[in-house]
Amino acid sequence: MKANITVLGGDGIGPEVTREGVRVLQRVAQIHGHQFVFDERDFGGIAIDRHGDPLPEDTLASCKSSDAILLGAIGGPKWSAPDAKLRPEAGLLRLRKELGVYANLRPVAVHPALENATTLKPEVVRGVDLVFVRELTGGIYFGAKTRSATDASDLCSYSAAEIERVTRVAGALALARRRKLTSIDKSNVLDTSRLWREVVTRVMKAEFPDVAVEHILVDAAAMHLIRRPSDFDVIVTENMFGDILTDEASMLAGSLGLSPSASLGDGRRGLYEPIHGSAPDIAGRGIANPVGTILSAALLLRHSLGLEDEARCIETAVARALDTGLRTADIAGGSTPSSTAAAGTAIVELLR
Repeated sequence: MKANITVLGGDGIGPEVTREGVRVLQRVAQIHGHQFVFDERDFGGIAIDRHGDPLPEDTLASCKSSDAILLGAIGGPKWSAPDAKLRPEAGLLRLRKELGVYANLRPVAVHPALENATTLKPEVVRGVDLVFVRELTGGIYFGAKTRSATDASDLCSYSAAEIERVTRVAGALALARRRKLTSIDKSNVLDTSRLWREVVTRVMKAEFPDVAVEHILVDAAAMHLIRRPSDFDVIVTENMFGDILTDEASMLAGSLGLSPSASLGDGRRGLYEPIHGSAPDIAGRGIANPVGTILSAALLLRHSLGLEDEARCIETAVARALDTGLRTADIAGGSTPSSTAAAGTAIVELLR
């Protein structure tokens, strides 16, 4: 197979972790006889500095003409002043809209070798294997905004059609897993959440009758993710709730650096990135964890290129590396940590 992959290193540790993701994809292509062509483009804060736009037109054109996009991370204090006219995050929101990727899949699985890497008791996180499906192009992040010296507002709105399509993604995923779906909302307060609950209930009953559906308020969900995380299978929720809860859930696995994501739409093209930020405090030190990016590359192979065996090849290599003691600084505990590049090399060498 020949595939074109746009690489958006972005800011902070983004270029460091995407470098390892590309190395893994190159090795997979070599082993399995594929040809992956990588096109590196500026995106985020670095694009503001170089082009005056967080999402330059040539970057967007590359993304739209590619089979998949691998993203590192964007943002940092340099571009986050209160009066900043251009922010890296605006480029990310626009990219998601332009690509039509409305469903963000964020799997969280606790590797047995890392049960002690989390701050929770091992018996709480043991067996956790869940997937968030976060609605990605609606809600408060995309609503109308106003700001004055004394007041500000952010509009949160959802249409039934937006809720229906992300529910179908979550329902199909639940049907292929343990047939349990948890929908998270705030329907005791918000009208958008009341619509959300009504639509999820209707779609699941009509189209996925074999999937058990549970509705939980977002504040209770935050508690249950810590109290009984292994009870969850597939979780579907709106944009802002998903953004917050998936960061919380990543700690079940031990570190933000371990968590991948896939942003998908109606076509096969997707946007793949670790869920961590740009971590400017450790940028350039070679200590960032590349596993989230490498596992995002596995999701890229699975969802955009249809290469299931190759995706499992990466996931198996990551699991074997962790089994044999691979630890970066964020999960090292008392052991000697590996550098970003050394971690990538260890995984590359375990690919089969």
